[in-house]
Amino acid sequence: MSLGGGLHHSVLSRIGSDLTSGRLVAGEVFSMEQLEGRYGVSRTVVREVIKVLESIGVATSRRRVGVTIQPESTWESLSPVIIHWRLEGPQRLAQLREVSELRRGVEPQAAWLAAQRATPEQVEQLRTAAAGMATTGPRGDLSTYLQHDIDFHRTLLEASGNALLAGFAPFVAEALTGRTEHDLMPEIPEQGAIEWHVEVAAQVGDGRPELAEEIMRRIVGEAQDAMEEISTEGRDDPR
Repeated sequence: MSLGGGLHHSVLSRIGSDLTSGRLVAGEVFSMEQLEGRYGVSRTVVREVIKVLESIGVATSRRRVGVTIQPESTWESLSPVIIHWRLEGPQRLAQLREVSELRRGVEPQAAWLAAQRATPEQVEQLRTAAAGMATTGPRGDLSTYLQHDIDFHRTLLEASGNALLAGFAPFVAEALTGRTEHDLMPEIPEQGAIEWHVEVAAQVGDGRPELAEEIMRRIVGEAQDAMEEISTEGRDDPR
């Protein structure tokens, strides 16, 4: 889930930047008026923002006390909003690594279940998304490729028939988007990884859970390895 549009989403992004950069720290307390002035928005927008911050454990709001920033240990780490913040800030690589590690445990299992539970419509959606990746990847159209990639992984998770696994889709979408937007993807996606997506769709459609699981494990492993390699090259770049 991205933060989307609208004024309160813009303020959330600015607050996220302030938090991840250390300009806002745990224990700080603000009145509604101070937040209105700091971010240049109305009381209504501030109220909307505070509701979101409370829902993800970032702040508490108490009458006659104000809005208190909470320590990072209380934040809802699986919130797409927080993942988005961290991908935009100095914790980017650590956040991508954590999501990648979690994907290794989640998506192969989803593939195994999908091979037993996917509907014909979901199988077709998987095949269509994989075909889209195969078309756009080799020509370096990363923006369109990303959308097909997100569609593939969302459909796979939903096809597992497990609501908890399906709920993981927004986190995968944020990770895939973060890799692309922050130049942690190859300019031309790895052809082998694209073919693995096509193969997972085929194995799910053929009802072969063990093969679907095995190939999905390769996909998430390759994604993490490629990201680590690119990030290391960036650190070594003298520019």
